[in-house]
Amino acid sequence: MLQKVVLSCLLLVAGVEAWGAGDSTYLLGPGDVISIRVFGEEELTFEQVRLTDAGTVSYPFLGEVRAAGKTAAELEAIIIRGLMGDYLVDPKVSVRILEYRDFYVNGEVKSPGGYAFQPGLTVRKAVALAGGFTEWASKGKIMVIRDADPERKAEPAKLDTPVMPGDIITIDQGLF
Repeated sequence: MLQKVVLSCLLLVAGVEAWGAGDSTYLLGPGDVISIRVFGEEELTFEQVRLTDAGTVSYPFLGEVRAAGKTAAELEAIIIRGLMGDYLVDPKVSVRILEYRDFYVNGEVKSPGGYAFQPGLTVRKAVALAGGFTEWASKGKIMVIRDADPERKAEPAKLDTPVMPGDIITIDQGLF
């Protein structure tokens, strides 16, 4: 029994670490909430800041810093370069993602709207968060517009299609 509990805990930690590793490739965007910490510099540390609609964050000494389209590590490097020299000798900066931007579900679901992203989300889970399908929904006519797609082109999706922050899912009406 104890072995099963230990194994379950290890698998849970591995899953969390696997998602955390995904943060290294996750591109920040408008609506994401991040923390910025500068070791030993309380006035340069922000426990929670939401990126603006333009994907920027206002930062002391640096002004508006563009975060959209960058990873947390890339944003760290930008802040380090900006603070190094004139302000600090060797700044130690950490950027963490606290909340991912919402995704959206519309069309034939009971409660269309925006919902908080959760790692491991699929279209099936997104529809469940939106109250489930209406009686007119077509489970075969699902489209997703990827937030990461600059052309915002709708692509067909299945119930097991992964959902990412900022995506827009549309459930079409079925024929009777």
